[in-house]
Amino acid sequence: MIHQYKSNGLDIVLDVNSGSVHVVDDLVYDAVALLDKGADRAETERALSGRYDPAEVSEALDECAKLKEAGVLFSEDIYRDAVFDFKARKTVVKALCLHIAHDCNLACRYCFAEEGEYHGERALMSYEVGKKALDFLIANSGDRRNLEVDFFGGEPLMNWQVVKDLVRYGREQEKLHNKNFRFTLTTNGTLVNDEIMDFCDREMANVVMSLDGRKEVNDRMRPFRGGSGRGSYDVIVPKFQEFAKRRGEKDYYVRGTFTHYNLDFSEDILHYADLGFTKVSMEPVVAPPEAPYAIREEDVPRICEEYDRLAREMIRREKEGRGFTFFHFMIDLTGGPCVYKRLSGCGSGTEYLAVTPWGDLYPCHQFVGNEQFLLGNVDDGIVRNDIVDEFRQCCVYAKPKCRDCFAKFYCSGGCAANSWNFHGKITDAYDIGCELQRKRVECAIMIKAALAEENEGKEVKSNEQE
Repeated sequence: MIHQYKSNGLDIVLDVNSGSVHVVDDLVYDAVALLDKGADRAETERALSGRYDPAEVSEALDECAKLKEAGVLFSEDIYRDAVFDFKARKTVVKALCLHIAHDCNLACRYCFAEEGEYHGERALMSYEVGKKALDFLIANSGDRRNLEVDFFGGEPLMNWQVVKDLVRYGREQEKLHNKNFRFTLTTNGTLVNDEIMDFCDREMANVVMSLDGRKEVNDRMRPFRGGSGRGSYDVIVPKFQEFAKRRGEKDYYVRGTFTHYNLDFSEDILHYADLGFTKVSMEPVVAPPEAPYAIREEDVPRICEEYDRLAREMIRREKEGRGFTFFHFMIDLTGGPCVYKRLSGCGSGTEYLAVTPWGDLYPCHQFVGNEQFLLGNVDDGIVRNDIVDEFRQCCVYAKPKCRDCFAKFYCSGGCAANSWNFHGKITDAYDIGCELQRKRVECAIMIKAALAEENEGKEVKSNEQE
């Protein structure tokens, strides 16, 4: 499978099955397009010789043939016909999303967790339930040593003492079971203080800080609870700036959500960078079509333009020595994740589970409260293996919309929860999300290609000077 596109002055050819990216000239670009449609060499030469020098056409086709022989152009899909029985493959639980608090002090207008309640009552996870969750993870992780635990909410800092106690318990269990816990905290920042920052700097492998960008954007969608409408920007930004400063080279993300109200979201991402944040993420809201803030099909062209604009600006800033990373433009062209990860995604329902404050297990945080997907609990373990089997066999080849999509090995089939919410099954795909994902993949590849060409140019210049 071949995907071709032009972006920021570059002609880009992606060989989907091998993952090879080729930045080519117009001649090769046009030749690949004809060959991909089934034209043979003679037909391609006749079609191109009127526009290009025949000798150059012949040379270009020779190069295409060499690339094909090397397996990096027109490569075969070795996964489609291979015997990959996803349902029978062995999986272990390697990550938990601990809903440490089904409560929140903000009233974010787009919150899928309903201000932390998740279709139920407000609750805080007890230390005893949290211990059982960590014990469950250890017991079901097989030989895997590195385990991940995300303290999630609601707002997890509303249950801060239990967070600290569970980290301490996890560190004790590491030594006993030869495991390594990678703890993450996701917070709205309102309750952050020096003690929390110091603790997280020591114990958290990653911290996710929720901020929607510019003050007017953030405060419209992320006000405090209580009906006052008071926004959270002025409270959290100084704390996040200090938090990021203390993290240094350690992982963190400032993460936001954009909606129909701020389709110029690239301004919000650049606002992050101007505030000094270097590791950022901005997700499109996923909401029912009737919600006034929902992304609509007619918004997609504008959103794609914003991704293009952001990509160009990121290249410019990188060249100026003030670059930053944007989560959705981070792509590994040298090999990427293992085949199972590329085909089946985040591992929800099999390798990754969510735990409620009372210990119930769900495929992920977005399924919490939907009793159809209740897998079991931390006392009895997983009792609905039929649901686990359904998620285990959910891969890009189980999804008709994914099979012929050029981005399938990058998005791994998209979000199962979005598929369920929009189509009532986990083997479909959220169409708007797919369109935006394809655009992000194109931008990510273009950035890599543009910076690679820039670096090659510098090397050539340096060699000439020597």
